[in-house]
Amino acid sequence: MRPISMLAAVLLLGAGFAGAQDTGHPASHATPVGAIAREKAPAGAKVFFVEPKDGATVGREVKVKFGVEGIAIKPAGDGTPESGHHHLLIDVKELPPLDAPIPNDANHKHYGKGQTEDTITLEPGTHTLQLDFGDLKHVQFDPPIVSKKITIHVR
Repeated sequence: MRPISMLAAVLLLGAGFAGAQDTGHPASHATPVGAIAREKAPAGAKVFFVEPKDGATVGREVKVKFGVEGIAIKPAGDGTPESGHHHLLIDVKELPPLDAPIPNDANHKHYGKGQTEDTITLEPGTHTLQLDFGDLKHVQFDPPIVSKKITIHVR
């Protein structure tokens, strides 16, 4: 009976290590369970607003044009290396979680067809806009490719 107990113990201990990999990084740097792996951002990639300009006063219908350098624009789901698509963050105080898809709601607009411009409707007042470039899975790059946050005034 004793050899069976020893075998069971070895099997149980071994099961705890099944699938474990030595990544060379401490466990604190490992991708959390349920997190989505992020694509490496190409060196020098950047996004910016062509229109409107920071500080602009605009009407309720706001034409936004997105600029990009150092990375290709492709629709969501297209796995072409070093490519992705725009997301417009409206009145968002901080970036979404880095290891999950960018939300799709009134404050996080997706341009998953590869669009580079849009006309959005905003209420009168002061608003902030920021571009957040996502990969084929709507996840931010590592490091994130984001524009400078701009402020516009809607009359």
